Amino acid sequence: QVQLVESGGGSVQAGGSLRLSCAASGYTGSMSCMGWFRQAPGKEREVVATSHSDGSTSSADSVKGRFTISRDNAKNTLYLQMNSLKPEDTAMYYCAADPRVLLGWACHRRSSFMHWGQGTQVTVSS
Repeated sequence: QVQLVESGGGSVQAGGSLRLSCAASGYTGSMSCMGWFRQAPGKEREVVATSHSDGSTSSADSVKGRFTISRDNAKNTLYLQMNSLKPEDTAMYYCAADPRVLLGWACHRRSSFMHWGQGTQVTVSS
């Protein structure tokens, strides 16, 4: 059974940094499409950034230049480096993965993923 376990969340002041990790287990082969999503209280879940095994990545306009998604396939781990954090980045952050998505462009447009983690809270104070 596929498991995605997020870690690295916490509380920081505006302008600070955090690095989220998502450790994936319970599968063989490549988890082609992976991504980070977030949901703030009272708001809909939104995509933060996605990564495909072809090397391509995509990120939301609201985090471009501040957040970087990366993956270590040898460790089956997805990362999200978050710099210059703002109070509006406060949310629960979720890791998602889907092995069915073969094309990068399809991954970066995807909102429905097969597997989800439990989430890690990020709180940014002003």
